[in-house]
Amino acid sequence: MLTASSRLGIIFFPAYDWSISPTHPEREERLLYTQDQFREEGIFDIQGIDEYRPWIAQEEDIMRTHFCFPNVPTVCTNSHLISAGGVIRGAQLVMDKERDRAFAIVRPPGHHAMRTVHGSRGFCNINIEAVMIEWIREHYGNLRVAVVDTDCHHGDGTQDIYWHDPDVLFISLHQDGRTLYPGTGFPAEFGGPKALGRTINIPMPPRTSDTGYLMTVERIVLPILEHFKPDIIINSAGQDNHFSDPITNMNFTAQGYARLTKMLKPDIAVLEGGYAIKGALPYVNLGISLAMAGVDFSAVQEPELDPERIKEQKSTLDYLAALCDQLPEVYFNPKQQDVEREDGYFVRQRTIYYDTDDITETQVERVKDCPHCPGIMVVETETTSTPKSLGLYVPVQGCDLCSQEAEARFARAFQDGFAHAQLSDRVEKRYEYAT
Repeated sequence: MLTASSRLGIIFFPAYDWSISPTHPEREERLLYTQDQFREEGIFDIQGIDEYRPWIAQEEDIMRTHFCFPNVPTVCTNSHLISAGGVIRGAQLVMDKERDRAFAIVRPPGHHAMRTVHGSRGFCNINIEAVMIEWIREHYGNLRVAVVDTDCHHGDGTQDIYWHDPDVLFISLHQDGRTLYPGTGFPAEFGGPKALGRTINIPMPPRTSDTGYLMTVERIVLPILEHFKPDIIINSAGQDNHFSDPITNMNFTAQGYARLTKMLKPDIAVLEGGYAIKGALPYVNLGISLAMAGVDFSAVQEPELDPERIKEQKSTLDYLAALCDQLPEVYFNPKQQDVEREDGYFVRQRTIYYDTDDITETQVERVKDCPHCPGIMVVETETTSTPKSLGLYVPVQGCDLCSQEAEARFARAFQDGFAHAQLSDRVEKRYEYAT
């Protein structure tokens, strides 16, 4: 009998009752073939690999991370709560040392969901990794966390949530935003004024395959992780980089994913995208699981693999080699950017489009330049269907003065003309909304 060198917990949740549409790429069949493959290959017969049931996330879990307007139930179905709960369950297994590692194979995905949520963006309503990270920090203290997002699409939601957080390192490897949704994720996006260099974006040319991916991990990602020294590493393990994926243009393989996972050594992996339901996901999920468990994965191979056909051109590798030479400087020597300031606050004014739900949001985000902590965040937001709303966030590293300011602003929200308000005070552990 095979034995895992690292005890692995796998959490499945296919969300049988939720899909964007019966034929949409994001539908329940995404995980059903993986379930069949795992049982066919006998993965749960390997000593040390076990399956676990998801938990159900509570409203408070969502409010630690997100401003949901007008409230959580309007943007979050039961399937979203169970998907997030499945990821939290994985965190609990690892943090309580019941398992060495965990892989949450769940849907719906989440890495396009930003701090403020009015609906669905890029198939995502709530950011399941961020919900898990904030659950960990709530129950186990403010750990240093690294998130390595290997989905083909830039993890703009995770980037947004941790833009101002010096204790969370976010690294995204993705297809160049000039060629794919959401059109972001460039090296110049490297963190807010108090978290410079804590966001690292690695935009990769279309048709990058295993050699290019693994080179960037070895030369960019691993040295940065070694220097940052996270307490926990999370892999947003999107699988739409696969050569057979129907909505992207990359050439990664199941073996490439497994080798990447072995290099990263994530404590927790979370399924994000991946829409080649039969030809990729069962094999990639198998390779990732075996790699996390420390079991030989060399026999894992998808049926339509032709290595020569998907091999990178020399120009692609030359481009990536130059990126490997330059990008580490973004982390090791970040340069202060010009930031709009107003009355002691850093200000970002943005228009955000929710492509899945066809919603346009206008938003002003203000973060206090506090000398004691990363600062209170004040978000004013509205859409054509949701009137002017207020979000107040005191970070987990927040000070008493920022907490008191948040409480005062929340108390007078209606006087100040807001139709909805939400308070997320990580210092006082107070999570409330008013309408």
